[in-house]
Amino acid sequence: MKNVFIIGSKGIPSRYGGFETFVDKLTEYKKTANIKYHVACLSDNFDEFEYNGARCFNVKIPEIGPAKAVYYDIRSLDLVYKYIKNNNISNATLYILACRIGPFMNYYKKKFEKLRVPVYVNPDGHEWKRGKWSAPVRQYWKISERLMVKHADLLICDSKNIEKYIKEDYIKYSPNTAFIAYGAETSVSALAKDDPKVVNWYAEKIIKPKEYYLVVGRFVPENNYETMIREFMKSNTKKDFVLITGVEGNAFYEKLKAATNFDQDSRIKFVGTVYDQELLKKIRENAYGYLHGHEVGGTNPSLLEALGSTDLNLLLDVGFNREVGEGGALYWNKQEGNMARVIERADEMTVEEIASCSVLAKKRIADDYSWDYIVKRYEELLLED
Repeated sequence: MKNVFIIGSKGIPSRYGGFETFVDKLTEYKKTANIKYHVACLSDNFDEFEYNGARCFNVKIPEIGPAKAVYYDIRSLDLVYKYIKNNNISNATLYILACRIGPFMNYYKKKFEKLRVPVYVNPDGHEWKRGKWSAPVRQYWKISERLMVKHADLLICDSKNIEKYIKEDYIKYSPNTAFIAYGAETSVSALAKDDPKVVNWYAEKIIKPKEYYLVVGRFVPENNYETMIREFMKSNTKKDFVLITGVEGNAFYEKLKAATNFDQDSRIKFVGTVYDQELLKKIRENAYGYLHGHEVGGTNPSLLEALGSTDLNLLLDVGFNREVGEGGALYWNKQEGNMARVIERADEMTVEEIASCSVLAKKRIADDYSWDYIVKRYEELLLED
């Protein structure tokens, strides 16, 4: 029996977040009886429980501001080390999600080496590039990434572009890498078009199916909301731009409103968050097109979900997005007027042209990004040792 200890996500069951969904699906779609997962969960207690057959152990962390995430990972490592040692577990692997604890990595690597436990790391995306961080925090992220790459036994990258970056930028460490993408659901929404939940949502938001472009994601600068909003406002489309995102108390939202006056354009509709996954899937399916502006990070979960659900996808033309979307999407860049033209072109596409894009996008997800396939790849890798 291989015991796999996963730290770095906020835990399962998943309520939000890419890593949380990943761990949820990794355990939900488990196929082999030869792996036992142990998952750290951020909590206000130290209880244990079972979920999807995994042993979930809560980790209580005080509210200490920005350092909370780093302390959470360190505390999780201490608990994992203690559990493996006290239970004499001889066949284990540690999998750390994200690169938050680089300055402490060498210390813990040596501790786990004594227990003969290899340490795997998912480097995530370019966290040090994210605009939400101050300059000192971005510097910490970059240093932390370097040290985690240096000391990891294996780096599992969810994007070929991230794997290429790791191999090239840290060539002096000769990093051992593997590529396994993030996954996506391939099923259609369980909700019928006349389900009261669906009908009521559209009525409340004053939106019509197939009469809107959609975006779902965190409202942060690096996801290019400003470009998308400005360009949408320039376009002559009659369709709405529906943004499913949390903006309450968001300084970037207020700043962008003042800069663009998007609140004066009746097509721009911020509709809050949608946590009901079946309803969200239905909203994606009913969108005329999906707009994706992420340019930082690896394989983005919201992009996979859109390609698996929405017929027409308009993606920012960067390597991460091309790698996933290939020929099943339209692409735009940040040059003034470019995205507005792509939207107008999308408006004029025939039913047959849209259907062709939809088939290619869904085939891409089914062939290379389904959770069944991704979990199979992970299990093969984890059982290699």
